[in-house]
Amino acid sequence: MTMLSTPDQIHRARLLTLRAAVRLELAGMRRNGRPASAIARDLLGLPASTRRAAVLAALTAALEA
Repeated sequence: MTMLSTPDQIHRARLLTLRAAVRLELAGMRRNGRPASAIARDLLGLPASTRRAAVLAALTAALEA
């Protein structure tokens, strides 16, 4: 089992989880509560009008950086 112990590791795991959730939203799945794409937009500082595909691209770019 892997333990995430540094803030950087925790942030990266959160980005990975959000990226997977946005992919599922693009495929048509819904979730209760706030959409993952909205959470990701807030986290990345993107405008509210940003489409899910652009949010997914921004999450991928943030993970590669």
